[in-house]
Amino acid sequence: MARCGVLYMVWGEYDKNALDRSRQSLARVHPNIAVEVVELPSGSTLLDKARMMELSPFEETLFLDADTVVLDELHYGFQQMRRFGLACSICECPWARRYGGLSGDIVEYNTGVLFFSKAAKPVFNAWEACATEIDSSIIFHNGEELAQMPVNDQAGFAKAIDDVGYTPFVLPYNWNFRPKWHKSWFGPLKIWHDYSEVPESLLTHNAEQARPDSIVRLSVLRD
Repeated sequence: MARCGVLYMVWGEYDKNALDRSRQSLARVHPNIAVEVVELPSGSTLLDKARMMELSPFEETLFLDADTVVLDELHYGFQQMRRFGLACSICECPWARRYGGLSGDIVEYNTGVLFFSKAAKPVFNAWEACATEIDSSIIFHNGEELAQMPVNDQAGFAKAIDDVGYTPFVLPYNWNFRPKWHKSWFGPLKIWHDYSEVPESLLTHNAEQARPDSIVRLSVLRD
């Protein structure tokens, strides 16, 4: 098995078209990179994402959620992972205190795009140990009503980083762009993270911004 590769984890009635879209986008940008798709058993949940290091066959891994689209080369993310052991982006909601079992100013990271190596094993051990132990439910506003998400993987990841005292390399949200919340950015987007299709106009614009000689500019996503 290759030393470096990309890992996907899927379970249940997952969207096979989304996974195919993600893999095709990865192949266009990094055609020679190894890929592993792990299908978890029935009954698995988001909490099982804490096992990604255990399940990865690679020494150096990029984990991608199935609803991601790779738009530009990812070498820098791998370089920073090799320096720090872990590279990721802060979540669009940076406050992990939104989870029932957490409080204070703990930072929440988005686990849909994670570059990691074995050097970050203490974080992943701590994540797996606490994932099912803490209250990871979220109460949120859904229009005028309150709703609840019963479990979420990012609570345990945030707690693990804080408990271990680990310093990940923080990538800008160009590397984990969430169009529902992120509406403006500078330069090229690296990874689109959403089930919606990437607008053709954005693809054209992104190619221009990705050129080394381009002038970095503010871009705004139009609904």
